[in-house]
Amino acid sequence: MDMRRLFLFLIFSFSLVVLWGEWTRQNQPATPVVISKDPTAPPVATVATPKAVVSTAPVEVPQAPTGKTISVTTDTLKVEINSAGGNIELLDLLKHRTANDQTKSIVLMQRQGDQTYLAQSGLLGKGLPTHNAEYQSDASEYTLAEGRDVVEVKLTALNTEGARVTKTYTFHRASYLIDVAYEIENKSAGAIAPSAYFQLVRDSTLPEGASAFVPTYTGAAVYTDLEKLLKIEFSEIEKNKVTLPKEPDNGWIGMVQHYFVSAWLPQGKTVREFYTKHLDGNLFSVGVILPIASIEPNQTARISTPLYVGPAVSQLDDVAPGLGLTVDYGIFTVFAAPLFWLMSFLNDWVGNWGVAIVLLTVLIKLAFFPLSAASYRSMAKMRVVAPKLELIKKQYGDDRERLNKAMMDLYKTEKINPLGGCLPVLIQIPVFIGLYWAILESVELRHAPFFGWITDLSATDPYYILPLIMGASMIIQSKLNPVPTDPIQAKVMQIMPIAFSVVFFFFPAGLVLYSLVNNILSIGQQWYINRDADTAQKGVTKA
Repeated sequence: MDMRRLFLFLIFSFSLVVLWGEWTRQNQPATPVVISKDPTAPPVATVATPKAVVSTAPVEVPQAPTGKTISVTTDTLKVEINSAGGNIELLDLLKHRTANDQTKSIVLMQRQGDQTYLAQSGLLGKGLPTHNAEYQSDASEYTLAEGRDVVEVKLTALNTEGARVTKTYTFHRASYLIDVAYEIENKSAGAIAPSAYFQLVRDSTLPEGASAFVPTYTGAAVYTDLEKLLKIEFSEIEKNKVTLPKEPDNGWIGMVQHYFVSAWLPQGKTVREFYTKHLDGNLFSVGVILPIASIEPNQTARISTPLYVGPAVSQLDDVAPGLGLTVDYGIFTVFAAPLFWLMSFLNDWVGNWGVAIVLLTVLIKLAFFPLSAASYRSMAKMRVVAPKLELIKKQYGDDRERLNKAMMDLYKTEKINPLGGCLPVLIQIPVFIGLYWAILESVELRHAPFFGWITDLSATDPYYILPLIMGASMIIQSKLNPVPTDPIQAKVMQIMPIAFSVVFFFFPAGLVLYSLVNNILSIGQQWYINRDADTAQKGVTKA
C-alpha cells in the first residue's frame, strides 16, 4: 500500500473537517443588532493612584448629542473625529485598497453602514469628560502640510466641573501611530485623582473579503510580557468568560482582523487595568484604564497613550513589544517567520511577490531534494513491482494473512521499505505549512500583482485558471505514482485532484501559485527518478 497517498488523503480529510467547522462557526446566526445613537458606555469608574487601579461603581452619563465632524488628512490617514465625545468615528487607510474594489481605499473604522468600529477615550472622575462629553475645536479641517511632520488637533472639553480639560490628537507623517493626550488643570479647591480610559468598540462582523474556506482570526487581543499574546473571541466576551492579566505594569490591548490591527499602547511601567465588555446587540468593547497621579489645586497633569491603526506587519515589534505577533503564524512561526524574511528578500531583488514565491518554492525544493528523492525512489520501486503485487493479490485472494506475508517477502527481496516514501514527506510538512501561513498572513501580498489576470495574490484567481492547472498537475503526478492495489483507495486517489482543485478555488492566488510550482517541480523530479528506476529494471530483466 502506498503510505504517501494514504497520508495525503488523511491530511486532505482533516483539512475538510477543519474548514467545515470554521464555516459553520462563522456562519452561525448573528445576534440581532440594536444600535442607539451611542450604545456604548464608559467603563467602571476607578479610584486611581500611581500604584494601582481599583474598580468601584459604574458611571452613569447621558447619551452624547450629535456633534460636529472634524476632518484630519495626512499622507497615510483620513480621519473623522466627532466633537461629541472627541472620538475617532471614521479612519481611512489611504495607502490600502478595499478587498473588492482596488479603486477605493479601505475604511477600517466607521460608525455608519454595515460595520461599527470606533476608537474612544475619556476620563473617570467627578465632573470630568467621558467619551460622551462635548468638545470644541478651533477648526473643522486639518491637513498635514508640506514640510511638516506632525499635525495637532486640540479639543477643549465643555461643561466640566472643577477642571479644564484639553484632549489632543497628534498625527505623524508616514505613520499609523496617533498620540492621544489629555491635559487636566485642577480648578477645584481640593486635590483630584482621575483615571483615563482608552477603548475600541467593534461589532463581530467579519471584514470584507473574509473567507470561510481560508479562516483567519477576527477578534480582540491583549499582550503582556508575562502572558504574551492572548486572543479574546467575541463569544468569550459575550459569555463573560474572559480571563485578563491581573494588574500588569506593561502591555497593550486591541482589535485584530486579517491584515490589520488597532491597539492602544500605554507607555512605561505603569500599572493598568484591561477590560472587555459586551455592549448592546452585536457590539463589543475592549480597553485599558490608566491611573493619573493626584493633581493639586491649580496644578496640571498630562497623560498620553499612542493608538496604532494600520497594517499588521512583523516590524510592529519596533512600535510596541509583542505588536508584531498580530501577524499570526500560529505554531508554525518558527518556520513561517524566516520563510517570509527570505520571500521579502527575494521580492526586494526581483520586484514581484509572485516571482518571489516561485523562487522561494524552488529554493525550498532544492533544500529538500535529497529527502524528496528518497521518497520518490521508494515510490518508483513500488511502481515497478506493482504488477507483482497484483499477481500476489490474485494468488491469495481473501487470505489476508498469507497476502500480507507474501507482500512483506516481496518487499524484502526487492529491498523496498513500504514506509520509505512517508517519512521524507512528514519532515517537509511543517516547512510547507509554514510557507502557507507566511503567504496567507502577509499584508504585503494584499493587492500585489503577479502577471496577466493575477492582479492580487491575496485574492482568489478570478478565472480559476491556476486551480485548474494545479488540478491537472495533480492528475499528472498521480500517473507517475504506483496504482494502489485496493480499488477503493485507487478511486479515492482519482477523485483527490478534482476535490483539491475545487477547494483551491477559494484559496488566495499566492497559495495556489506556491502549490502549483511545487507540484511542477515534484513532477520533474519524480519523472526523472521513475525513468532511472525503469531503466534499471529493464537491465535486470535482460540479464
